[in-house]
Amino acid sequence: MNAENNNGAGLHSLALRISDGWAMVGGAFLLAVVIINVVSIVGTATIGWAVPGDFELTEMGVAVAAFSFLPFCQIRGHNVTADIFTQNAPLSVLRFFRFLAALVALVFAVLMVWSTYRGMMDQMNYQYTTAILQIPKWWGFAMALASFCLLVLSSFATLLDAVTGKNRG
Repeated sequence: MNAENNNGAGLHSLALRISDGWAMVGGAFLLAVVIINVVSIVGTATIGWAVPGDFELTEMGVAVAAFSFLPFCQIRGHNVTADIFTQNAPLSVLRFFRFLAALVALVFAVLMVWSTYRGMMDQMNYQYTTAILQIPKWWGFAMALASFCLLVLSSFATLLDAVTGKNRG
């Protein structure tokens, strides 16, 4: 194995480990949202009390969770595909599609980093907060930005894998 393949394997392994952990963080956010909503619904039905800002927490928590799963799906190769169209395609065509998909994912991720960073800066500069709990909205943007930065790393790793002919997942 040459140095380039070792670096590609190392980058893939690093992206895989970080993405797995980040997806667990997203899962924890999702679990917290479920618990908050159950407590709020049961509280409203039984004692007439709801968790203050439950809608705000749900909105931010679900967004953070959804974005945290993107790098995981990219590095593990779990994105939605239409295999019915390529099931009989030659290996060279499949490799080209794998390369193209990784390239599109990388471009998308870079654009999302740029866009989310700009949005986060606007939220910070104008000091936007949620209506009830007064949570700074940029906090959610910061978590999304971290997810998109990790998506860049994961997409770059899968692009390297496609270029070198590796099929990891």
